[in-house]
Amino acid sequence: MQEIKTPTRGRPRTITREKIADAGIQIGLTNITFVGVAEALGVSHMALYKHVPSLAALKHLIAEEIFQRWHLPLAPDGGEGGLQLYMQVFTNSVCEFVKAHPGVTPYVIRRMAATEPMLEKIDRHQTHVAEAFSISKSQSRWLLATVTFFCISAADTIYSAVNRDPSLSADQQAEQLELEQEFMQGVGALIEGALLTMYRQID
Repeated sequence: MQEIKTPTRGRPRTITREKIADAGIQIGLTNITFVGVAEALGVSHMALYKHVPSLAALKHLIAEEIFQRWHLPLAPDGGEGGLQLYMQVFTNSVCEFVKAHPGVTPYVIRRMAATEPMLEKIDRHQTHVAEAFSISKSQSRWLLATVTFFCISAADTIYSAVNRDPSLSADQQAEQLELEQEFMQGVGALIEGALLTMYRQID
């Protein structure tokens, strides 16, 4: 008589911060639920609760990981091209970041919502820009904060409608492209004005 083997249980799925973040990023911050992330991980929502205590904490975790994975553009050696060109490159990166991650804006633009690792990354970037272009840390902080606040706020407004309705008609797509072009022209003017203001303060 053949022996019947009792199937052994598989090892429970490991829940890690990285896996939670991967699932959350795939779902999108605007659509995050405990059940949705748990299903994506292949675990129960109660198992997920053991690692993240609330929905707010879950969103903060995912927003922080999105921000940490954002590759902020570095200034070229010797500040080649100048600060104005770098700020254009930086703001392009900001806009792509907002476009790719709907719902992340409140966690980046509101200092009280930002976590300590996010604030540390912002501080390192401010130091990098100050050293690369021979300006003070306070000037770098003011310049980046001024330009970033406008870019993130405006980009969030522009792209939120697109993210809600990805299947735009040809006319809507053309209108969106025109709006983006006008927005980037405004960003260029903002950068130029901010730099003039900063250098006048130096003089």
